[in-house]
Amino acid sequence: MSIDVVTFGCRLNAYESEVMKREAEAAGLKDAVLINTCAVTNEAVRQARQTIRKTRRENPDARIIVTGCAAQTESETFAEMGEVDLVLGNSEKLERASYGRVAQFGIEETEKVRVNDIMSVRETAGHLIDGLEGRSRAFVQVQNGCDHRCTFCIIPFGRGNSRSVPMGVVIDQIKRLVDNGYGEIVLTGVDITSFGADLPGAPKLGTLCSKILKMVPDLKRLRLSSIDSIEADDELMEVIAHDHRLMSHLHLSLQAGDNMILKRMKRRHSREDTIQFCEDVRKMRPDVVFGADIIAGFPTETDEMFENTLRIVDECGLTHLHVFPFSPRPGTPAARMPQLDRKIIKERAARLRKKGQEALLAHLRAEVGKEREILIEREGLGRTEQFTQVELDADTAGTLVSARITGHTERHLIAEPIGKAA
Repeated sequence: MSIDVVTFGCRLNAYESEVMKREAEAAGLKDAVLINTCAVTNEAVRQARQTIRKTRRENPDARIIVTGCAAQTESETFAEMGEVDLVLGNSEKLERASYGRVAQFGIEETEKVRVNDIMSVRETAGHLIDGLEGRSRAFVQVQNGCDHRCTFCIIPFGRGNSRSVPMGVVIDQIKRLVDNGYGEIVLTGVDITSFGADLPGAPKLGTLCSKILKMVPDLKRLRLSSIDSIEADDELMEVIAHDHRLMSHLHLSLQAGDNMILKRMKRRHSREDTIQFCEDVRKMRPDVVFGADIIAGFPTETDEMFENTLRIVDECGLTHLHVFPFSPRPGTPAARMPQLDRKIIKERAARLRKKGQEALLAHLRAEVGKEREILIEREGLGRTEQFTQVELDADTAGTLVSARITGHTERHLIAEPIGKAA
């Protein structure tokens, strides 16, 4: 056994897991399992602890190193687990020296926790990678941290304040990835629409996208991981409208569809803002598909408030829903608000997921008969521009294939190739 990495949570974690593995291997670390945790929900933390126990049973002689957002915010929780050898913070996990000390000197009980104050971190992404193993798309970190303080969210305390990667560094990395054969780049971060506020001249996310598409003409596809629609700048809207290499799939940090709940969440948009944004984008890009994060059962949510959230799925024409049953995170204001019964939360989450499945099926049906460009991810599977999964007879990962949609299952499309895309 060399080094295995187990990743929970967001695309940024997926990116950082690749960096962790590379740095650990370069430091000479062997026989280790790196577990990169997520702190978004109590369930994510529970799953991480369960995985740690299972990993120890299956790998009794391996070193188990736990890191990520949950390790940053709850370091003692993991340090107290007998299965864990070392806990690293979100900054320390990306440093070769963290693994070098382990490789050279072993793990001492006195230094089981190496977690510094994340709010003091200023560096963002000096950890370029040349590619992601076994993938047709690569994630590029453009931003980290968050300056907002939504009442339900623990992530700023795991990631620190917002800080951006200089545009030149981002473009250089994308050029390297494209040269290595990657057909699609996903810009990722904790709050990517806040990109640039801390850089000279305060460039916006739209400026970054425009520069990437201009400076890397061989890039076939550019995708955004998730956006806060209220922070979408004018230049970003121009890129969405006029450059079809920016994919027609936008995942929204929506969270709720009721204005009072949004206010209690301390979000910066109203339901009307989101509906208007979706209408504006759809006029510019009629083929756009929207996804959204939605929390079910936020404290004080009444039946009427929840119905507003259900309705916004149709009002915005949402297709890909990520539904999170609310779970109070210790240390957040929402944890101190009047909580709903867990049964009600689960019921509302189930209704939202059912609504999401209905919306997805409507999208899949509407796609039948259309021609799409499919990015092949692995043999027999790919994704459309709208990020919809497709089953088709093609096997060269990273290539773009033109295909006609012939049918669908409950979750994905079925297509027949009609030739390689230009």
